[in-house]
Amino acid sequence: MKFLAITLIVHRPDPVTGVLKSTQDRFREVVDNALLAEELGFDGFGVGERHERPFISSSPTVVLSHVAALTRRIRLFTAVTTLSLLDPVRAYEDYATLDHLSGGRLDLIIGKGNGAAQRELFRVTPEDQWERNAESYEVFRQIWRNDKVTAATRFRPPLTDAEVWPRPYQRPVRVWHGSATSKESVDLAARYGDPLFSANVTHPVEPYAELVRHYRERWEHYGHDPADVAVGAGSAGLYVAPTSQEAVEVYRPVFESNLEFQRKAGLPVVFETLEDFVERSSALIGSPQQVVDKVHRYHEHLGHSVLHLHADAGGLSDTRHRDSLELFQSAVAPVLRKEIPDPPFAWGPVLPTAPADEETARA
Repeated sequence: MKFLAITLIVHRPDPVTGVLKSTQDRFREVVDNALLAEELGFDGFGVGERHERPFISSSPTVVLSHVAALTRRIRLFTAVTTLSLLDPVRAYEDYATLDHLSGGRLDLIIGKGNGAAQRELFRVTPEDQWERNAESYEVFRQIWRNDKVTAATRFRPPLTDAEVWPRPYQRPVRVWHGSATSKESVDLAARYGDPLFSANVTHPVEPYAELVRHYRERWEHYGHDPADVAVGAGSAGLYVAPTSQEAVEVYRPVFESNLEFQRKAGLPVVFETLEDFVERSSALIGSPQQVVDKVHRYHEHLGHSVLHLHADAGGLSDTRHRDSLELFQSAVAPVLRKEIPDPPFAWGPVLPTAPADEETARA
């Protein structure tokens, strides 16, 4: 099993202390967390993309490029790239550049994105967002694979023998499809034989498991080998402590503050108590053995081989956050790496088959 540390770069007061960091300090914290993730042995670090409050993750390529310059091993993920809002040509240019700068350490997780404010900002409607997402992905996919692209598009100017530069390093980049509530993204992933990443955060496991089952069914429907299926899954929170009692006691103020925030913001509350949250959500709060057992329980439903954890402290003190991550990596991750298989592909660059410097080769 592989492990990612993920941030959506939420920018709001600390859930427990109420302190709001400056924008610059928040970005610095993200970079520090990426360095910590590499130091502790995480397999990937992911940055979300949102274009509305309380997020400041509108430019994941910029953040990940900075992280790429400061790291050497860890793979870089988007979580998610909102292709329904983006011009696929411009998105390709940004990500192909990042892929070169990182030495082929880029994986993409794409999705239509959520939130009315960002839809309005980009003039995307609930009626056309799925069509935009599919069209943008299909164009993006073609550009990554072909030197020239022709596409009769609806949501951007059509392309006729278009060349887009730079040509990519990875041939092609691996693209995961983010899945939260709809079968459209699941079907798109299965159609193209791409891996799926289940959000697995807001609700108990059952609705996510249903979508993963649908993905596997559609995967076979489109003629792909079931052995090649790869599924990732999120988690709703993390705090690993030597004992379950300590974990619950420390995490309680974080949960209660987040619960109050949800109610004030008018968001639906799924888990009314911390005890229910620990038991029925995907949050990993407890002793190392409890966390191992819970991941196994979710694996029975999802069959996932990649798990994402929160890169941010999210109300924990910096010391407790680091202690939790260190304990996860020393006492939880080794067990899960041994007992749950890795994805059915190499965890590294998809090496190019053409000359690495294609521009020079053609000169």
